[in-house]
Amino acid sequence: MTPATAPPARPATSPPRGGLRRRWPDRVGYAAAAWAAAYGSLALLWTLTGDGFPFGRGDPDGELGLLRDLPAGIGAPLFAVVLLATAVAMLAMAGPQAVRPRGAGRRLLLGFGWAVAAGLLVVVPDVRLLTVAGYAPMLLLGAPFGWPPVDYAEVFTWPLANQALSVAGGYLVARTVLAWQFRTRGACAACGRGRGATAPAAAARWGRWGRWAAYLAAVVPALYAATRLAWLAGIPLGIPEAFLDELRDSGAVWAGAGLGAFAVAGSVLTLGLVQRWGEVFPRWMVGLAGRRVPVALAVVPASLVSVFVTSAGLSLLSSGRFLDLAGSAGLAVWPMLLWPLWGVALGAATLAYYLRRRGRCRRCGRS
Repeated sequence: MTPATAPPARPATSPPRGGLRRRWPDRVGYAAAAWAAAYGSLALLWTLTGDGFPFGRGDPDGELGLLRDLPAGIGAPLFAVVLLATAVAMLAMAGPQAVRPRGAGRRLLLGFGWAVAAGLLVVVPDVRLLTVAGYAPMLLLGAPFGWPPVDYAEVFTWPLANQALSVAGGYLVARTVLAWQFRTRGACAACGRGRGATAPAAAARWGRWGRWAAYLAAVVPALYAATRLAWLAGIPLGIPEAFLDELRDSGAVWAGAGLGAFAVAGSVLTLGLVQRWGEVFPRWMVGLAGRRVPVALAVVPASLVSVFVTSAGLSLLSSGRFLDLAGSAGLAVWPMLLWPLWGVALGAATLAYYLRRRGRCRRCGRS
């Protein structure tokens, strides 16, 4: 085809063709509505039967959760009402034909949506999601060899499954509300860019605060890892030597070391959010060297960990028993008091990384 007969190039601002990612902001509202309706119906079943409520007093291992004092007789109908109302709200926000109230009506719907998302992401879960994520490498790799000697039915419980479902629903609700918030202010529902976007200035601003957030998010897990790895080396950092002997005799010191190694890996990977090797694979990675790191490869796991850490930290800080332990155990527990700060900093660093690297929007064509 000669230049004279070639089709004209599309303008830089015209939306690219098709693709699931381009259509997702229009469809996520329906996915969120279906999830909320299904889970709300399950909560209604808990209400009618008086059995199955997996949170609060219905959770035998939920003494560290924020919902630990919630009785099933109140919690089940509360979940049912809120989730079924959420299903209606998500349908109202879904797609280009979503409702577009102004003033107080818009603020009310946004407030309800963000409150539900926050509740599902950081109020419903507790420290167990983070614990299982930390132990996952050992559980998966050691399962064929019978180590560690745990009953997997006691690890992967009904309450834990419901926490995971709540987090999944929280992300669907949050994405729906965000797309609707963008759309109702006249911006692109996918990226939030308006016609007056100033990419260079915004990128510099994201780089500044994202760098500080990433450094803070890397320091906290490193402090936690230092104590657990010190115990493995025979150094009773923050604990009596007799307690260290008990940990070594029982083999629990290896479990702590596993969590410490997980924390070290997380700390190093967090630095990748502000380093060159977090954007381009380094030369020692055979087959990938020089290629750009997919944005989702960093953003998805970092977003999950930020939610797990924040919810775990808030759960621990709300427990009087844990605070008493912090007063007596010293360095063994003090780094865990910083987990909410770790989670927020990691979330901010992840957002800055995403905003800096997202490039041209496949929906609106803006960059």
